[in-house]
Order: sequence, then structure tokens, then C-alpha cells
Amino acid sequence: MEVVNTVGRRKSAVARVYVKSGSGNITINSRDLQTYFPLEILQFVVKQPLFVTENSENFDITINLVGGGIKGQAEAARLGISRALCEINPEYRAVLKKNGFLTRDSREVERKKPGQPGARAKFQFSKR
Repeated sequence: MEVVNTVGRRKSAVARVYVKSGSGNITINSRDLQTYFPLEILQFVVKQPLFVTENSENFDITINLVGGGIKGQAEAARLGISRALCEINPEYRAVLKKNGFLTRDSREVERKKPGQPGARAKFQFSKR
């Protein structure tokens, strides 16, 4: 099997995912998954598509992550892995879509407006 290349995005995080057949190793920015994401919940988020499709030991995954925070990066990696699994085997699409792993979460930070301290917040109004 050749290497499958996909992209996942969340907020301002971008994950470039490379999947090939192997023994289940996940490398992120030249570091192991456990060292890059020390929180177990984030490790679980990254591995979710593999658990759902029962492929946790079948593929070696290399991920390049740029931008965003750790939560956004983990969810971007999840989307990239899900898209790669769909390219490898189109039968996985139904189960991944049912779990919501193929939907790009389009929520972004609203920009700050001029004359205000934030996107929605206003400076305190003084009548006198």
C-alpha cells in the first residue's frame, strides 16, 4: 500500500496526515503521540477513528501539526485520519460519518471590532 496523504483543520490548527500500512505507530512532528499529547483524553481523540473502524494496529501514521492549541490540533488530526481511512477503504465512510468524524468544525474566532475591547464586548457606558 502506498502512502495516503490528507489534511485536517480545526480553528487555526492544520494537520497534514500521512497513513501507510504498519504496526500502529503514531508520530506527530517527529515525536511520539504520548509525548506530543500528554493528556490521555487528547490521545483518545486522535485515535478515535482507528478504534471505531477497528484499525488501531494496522496503520503507521505520521502527522505534521501547525498552529492552534492542543485541543484544536488533536481534532484536526482526528479529521485528517478519518479522511485518510475513507480513501483507503470507502466502506469506513458510513461508520465515520455516523460518529461525526468527517465533518469539518467550521467555527472560528470572531474578529475584534474597532472601538470595542473584543468581538462582542463593549466599553462600559457612562451617562455622565
